[in-house]
Amino acid sequence: MSLLLFGVSHRSAPVPVLERLAVSEHDRPKLVESMLQSHAISEAMLVSTCNRIELYAVVDAFHPALEVVGQVLGEHSGMSYGEMTDHAYVHYSEAAVEHLFTVAAGLDSMVVGEQQILGQIRTAYTVADETKTAGRTLHELAQQALRVGKRVHTETGIDRAGASVVSVAVARADAVRGTGQPPMRRAVVIGAGAMGSLATSELARMGITEMFVVNRTAERANELAARVTERYGIAARGARIDDVAQVMADADIVVTATGSVTPVLQVGDVHQALLRRASMVPLMICDLGLPRNVDPAAARLPGAHVIDIESLRGDSGARAAADDTAAASAIVAGELAGYLSAQRQAEVTPTVAALRQRAADLVDAEILRLQSRLPDLDPAQRDEVAKTVRRVADKLLHAPTVRVKQLASSGSGTHYAEALRELFELKPGTAEQVAAPDPGPR
Repeated sequence: MSLLLFGVSHRSAPVPVLERLAVSEHDRPKLVESMLQSHAISEAMLVSTCNRIELYAVVDAFHPALEVVGQVLGEHSGMSYGEMTDHAYVHYSEAAVEHLFTVAAGLDSMVVGEQQILGQIRTAYTVADETKTAGRTLHELAQQALRVGKRVHTETGIDRAGASVVSVAVARADAVRGTGQPPMRRAVVIGAGAMGSLATSELARMGITEMFVVNRTAERANELAARVTERYGIAARGARIDDVAQVMADADIVVTATGSVTPVLQVGDVHQALLRRASMVPLMICDLGLPRNVDPAAARLPGAHVIDIESLRGDSGARAAADDTAAASAIVAGELAGYLSAQRQAEVTPTVAALRQRAADLVDAEILRLQSRLPDLDPAQRDEVAKTVRRVADKLLHAPTVRVKQLASSGSGTHYAEALRELFELKPGTAEQVAAPDPGPR
């Protein structure tokens, strides 16, 4: 069994492609379950964020599994396999593991070092675990990836500036307004989920003193606004999405961060807000949704300036300090080496267990044969003979079994394991049956 990764991200595709491939929380379990209908895939986990869609699958063979992934994602997005592969990256086995660790560390993010990806990986794993699409391999892999990400953020300064898509977008908005303008003080945040909560925190830390939280559900908007007021001591209130034009009229900046697959901020809303606006300073709108949360036509309205994910590509503020990035990369490399070494050793463990079981069975058979040939042998002497034979068998097996585990760390252990199975006539499947845990019901 090997790991297959099929992914599309901000590094490989333009926003329109990412929008077509975007997977909602509602659709994620269904897509993964569709892939598991094929015998080519035994486990699957889908990571879906505002700027990446990545499918991690445990597969028997590369090409059949890749075809299944391409078919399911193609049906979901309406894209042909060729269209997707023009913008996709595919990693297999060790390269797939390395990529996930790199993503978890924040090294592959649009804003290098941002921590939100850890929560998104955790969500992907939780969904896979709850829907029983993650087995032992993905469980161990996801847990290790989360540990790698946490270690990077704990031991390096990669996120010392609190870098996030939100802070970079807000900084860009401030720069667009120009140095002659008064500082931004009034904000509207559309969305009360994880990204919306992050946006409120970043805005509060950047000097916003008045805030509206807008959400389809007024209760959630009010709850988040209350938390913002309590934590940061600023005037924050909740509002319904129907009132968005009214609350935007006096805003300096609007940040949209929802998981909606259709625009939540229509061009008419922005137009109405501009008509009510007393200030001549442009209304800054940061669209952090993917798919876009803001109707693209809004960017053409005089008096509005829209900053979206696409426009943030390559922003200098999105890169962490070189030393911190290097330190994070070193941690990822070390953790990857340790994980792969442990996995290789685990691969030969069934063979070692089967070999020891084979020796134990032979010893038991010979002891029974001794009892039948020498029935009058003193029990104490018979026990001593049995212990001696077992010690001899254990000593003979000690060196090859320890050595094969050591060799596994270098990547050649599987070849030696195959040799052991051949030399000691361990039938195909026997080793796995000896060491395999009971998978339980799915």
